[in-house]
Amino acid sequence: MEFIDLRKQQSHIRSEIDFSIKKVLDHGKYILGPEVFELEKKLAEYVGVNHCITVSSGTDALLISMMALGIKSGDEVITTPFTFIAAVEAIKLLGAKPVYVDIDDNSYNLSSEKIESSITKKTKLVLPVSLFGQCADMDPINRISKKYNLPVLEDGAQSFGAKYKGRKSCSMSTIGCTSFFPSKPLGCYGDGGAIFTNDDELASKMRSIRVHGQTIRYHHSSLGLNGRLDTIQAAILLAKFKIFDNEILLRNKVADFYTKELNRANLGIKTPSIINGNVSVYAQYAILVNNREELITALTKNKIPTAIHYPIPVHMQNEYRDKKSKLPVSEYVAEKILCIPMHPYLQKNEQDLIIKSIINAL
Repeated sequence: MEFIDLRKQQSHIRSEIDFSIKKVLDHGKYILGPEVFELEKKLAEYVGVNHCITVSSGTDALLISMMALGIKSGDEVITTPFTFIAAVEAIKLLGAKPVYVDIDDNSYNLSSEKIESSITKKTKLVLPVSLFGQCADMDPINRISKKYNLPVLEDGAQSFGAKYKGRKSCSMSTIGCTSFFPSKPLGCYGDGGAIFTNDDELASKMRSIRVHGQTIRYHHSSLGLNGRLDTIQAAILLAKFKIFDNEILLRNKVADFYTKELNRANLGIKTPSIINGNVSVYAQYAILVNNREELITALTKNKIPTAIHYPIPVHMQNEYRDKKSKLPVSEYVAEKILCIPMHPYLQKNEQDLIIKSIINAL
């Protein structure tokens, strides 16, 4: 059993992927070829924004966005400590200071109720992360940010395709970013990412930054980096995008089964809480369990893979440590969180085995 089975997915669309890659090999435009711009158009329409800028990774999407927003040394950026390191890494790379705000104990996303007390004169950005496939609570986050004239950058690396009150992830803030890392709900076969915005000026800046700050060939108007998405990866994403919405439905079907069976078993497991009005893409299926190591051992004996996202909150990592931050919810969740297999092609007998093994272990 695979935690995320990309081979099963590929078997459904292998001919489409092969055809898409062959087109790129035939025309030979490997950098910023036509598939890149076709993908950007389709993704912008899907999200419901004016601009999509594809880039080399989800991390570079965050970095380029913050560069365009003018984040610099001495600035403060409010974000979550319970996330993958990329968001905070990008803040630190620009010399800015991450200001950690604790998470909501149901969604595990940045708590909107705890943001305002952390805003200072040095605050220049709010960066919520939409974790495990569910959007952060964007309306109150946006209201608070607007009150203090702060831009909002949504890290939607795990939530592309998700909905919040009828709106798509990456469409509800100043800038939205996502990742196309292979294990994401929409992933390529390497690194990749995208940036979304309705702001024409920011879009122009970000397109320039991704090509070394270039506006016209060999004319560099600003500091930039090499942040382009490869044409072959764009071609693969175009093929996979055709089945993306159906895969979201299949992910939700698996998640619904897990939640129903685990809640019915009454084992003291906390299953995912989806905010009213949200549709998750279930990038992961995360449970909270008291005896995590014992459960991992039992599942491993049955050849069921697991993962811990994330065992150490960012504010407790050496390079990013902040001893002053009081973040009890993040620390508690990190001690209890466990992710079980989640992908659109998880067979019914595999789902049954996972649930049976959890019940027997506990």
